[in-house]
Amino acid sequence: MTLDADIAAFLARLPAPEPASLEAIRAETDRVLLTLQGSPEAVDRIEDLAADDPASNAAVPIRAYWPAGSARGQALPALVFAHAGGWCLVSLETYDTPCRALANATGCVVFSVDYRLAPEHPYPTPLEDFYRALVWVADHAEALGIDAGRIAVAGDSAGANLAAGAALLARDRRGPSIAHQLLIYPPVDTDLGTASYEAFGDGYYLTRETMRFCWEAYLGEGLASPPVYAAPLRADLSNLPPATVMVNEYDPLRSEGEAYARKLAESGVPTRLILLEGMVHGCIHMAGVAPAAGGLFVRAGEAIRTGLQPPPVIVASENHAAAGI
Repeated sequence: MTLDADIAAFLARLPAPEPASLEAIRAETDRVLLTLQGSPEAVDRIEDLAADDPASNAAVPIRAYWPAGSARGQALPALVFAHAGGWCLVSLETYDTPCRALANATGCVVFSVDYRLAPEHPYPTPLEDFYRALVWVADHAEALGIDAGRIAVAGDSAGANLAAGAALLARDRRGPSIAHQLLIYPPVDTDLGTASYEAFGDGYYLTRETMRFCWEAYLGEGLASPPVYAAPLRADLSNLPPATVMVNEYDPLRSEGEAYARKLAESGVPTRLILLEGMVHGCIHMAGVAPAAGGLFVRAGEAIRTGLQPPPVIVASENHAAAGI
């Protein structure tokens, strides 16, 4: 498919990047993303929470979104979500509109995690913050009104990297049971020379040099031999939760996302790969300038509603019950 016409027009309007401080980059990234998103959807309610750490005075802020029309007293499935931003940019406020849309599309309570950012807090801090939030949500499922058997991890871009890493940690530490992982255009390796980097590494919103900057902020000197929890494509992927991997057609991260989906499947993990045709990196924010970008939420909703279906309720008839069946 050709590049979406609205996306192409948006890219043509982008000014050339100028050198700036990290503080200025953060402020400008937030400003631009908020202008792209369109109107926020109504949800049932929003609550600010915190995942306490008994071992320290630190707590991880979490913003929870209940989908519109939520029935009180009904245990809902949950998405523990990590936002994008190259591990070093954006905030909960920047992701308010996407999280509202995800909650409504998936029917899940979305727990958006405000992990600490690199380079002030490099690997493994963002991952450990996200994992701590996952553990806290699972431990407090009943109080939060969610179904402990239907908790998924999710994220986009760097957030998808954290979600994938958290799935590995949960397996290796025998942590919370994860029902699904929704990985939206994930960076899963530090290799900047893949086929999609060669094809789309410049001129398609996310650039190779931007990803190099982000990886260096997160890992410092560790790019050549990254830990597998930061570069999950290098990990043993057996015995992980079922996965949905979404990739954009015109995205430098496309090749590694496709490779990750293949490796998951080859490792025996039920995996679905979704290609977002005509889209570029960051399209979770672009429904306000390119209506077709809203298809991401439709596809994510379909995947999660299928992946987190409640178990069937089996009611034995009186005759069966009497027969001991």
